[in-house]
Amino acid sequence: MMSRTQVSLEPELQRRARRRATELGISFAQYVRRLVAHDLGDRRKQGNVTVVFNLGTSRPGSDVAREKDAMVGEAVMAERRRRLRR
Repeated sequence: MMSRTQVSLEPELQRRARRRATELGISFAQYVRRLVAHDLGDRRKQGNVTVVFNLGTSRPGSDVAREKDAMVGEAVMAERRRRLRR
């Protein structure tokens, strides 16, 4: 369920935002929702595929197929720690 919100904008800013929404083929309200979601990091739509790259080292005897779960876990935790430090 959505909540109704009133926002006041300067006329020029509102005109430009409405034009941009039209260019994107979406409503002004949807445009504003997207901006807010992007700024706040909407977790439902966010995915960072770079987490899966550079998972491990090329050490002798490494078996990515066997160790992939541990490597993915390490990469995810490293990304989480990085984000928490922000």
